[in-house]
Amino acid sequence: MVDMKKMMKQAQKMQRDAAAAQEEVAAMEFTAAAGGGVVEAIVMGDSTVKSIKIDPDAVDPEDVEMLEDMIVAAVNEAMRMAAEESAARMNSVMGGLGNMNLPF
Repeated sequence: MVDMKKMMKQAQKMQRDAAAAQEEVAAMEFTAAAGGGVVEAIVMGDSTVKSIKIDPDAVDPEDVEMLEDMIVAAVNEAMRMAAEESAARMNSVMGGLGNMNLPF
């Protein structure tokens, strides 16, 4: 028999834990570099770009396209890191779903 009260408490706890995990990740910074460290991007866990740093030696007016590509690569890698951390936290919180013995 399914104990609905216990199941509801577990669901509420998981909801609180998930919200806390989301807040923690949102406050985290993820740093990634491209071009051997020539470009560095810092992204917050809420997917906002905090900063981009560019080594002045990388600024070549004859090759702006390569600099643009390095910026995109660094930002994308930092975003991937943030998404990966968020998914890992949510999986650890929601991992308890399998232990609830749902009746369906």
